[in-house]
Amino acid sequence: MSEKMTIIVHSGDMDKIYSALILGNGALAMGLDASIYFTFWGLLRLKKNGLSKGPLSKMNLFGLGRLMIKNRMKKANVASLNRLLRDYKELGGKIIACEMTMEIMGLSRMDLMEEMIDDYGAVGTYIQEAKDSSITLFI
Repeated sequence: MSEKMTIIVHSGDMDKIYSALILGNGALAMGLDASIYFTFWGLLRLKKNGLSKGPLSKMNLFGLGRLMIKNRMKKANVASLNRLLRDYKELGGKIIACEMTMEIMGLSRMDLMEEMIDDYGAVGTYIQEAKDSSITLFI
């Protein structure tokens, strides 16, 4: 088994997308390979201009909780989701989009941030990534 982390991102919630990208960047910074497999609601965050559109998973409060958390993150100098994704890609992180979810949700490759996606695949693609990983996470 290689020094690699594979993350499934099932949720499209803003805080969970932050978690996945922070963990992925951390793994890459520590010398591990990293791949993130986006499926279901997580895949919606890969839509063009969709990365930071997700709600907050807890205490969303009709969007107020999300705004409060974003303000607190800004004050704490936490990078934006766009910046975290760019850093992840620059460090060599791999992004995989779930083709089955694309079909279910009526998404085409042109609907997504194609420049950020390394591969399109189904469950077999994820299983191969996970099989070769020492760390696997579901978010």
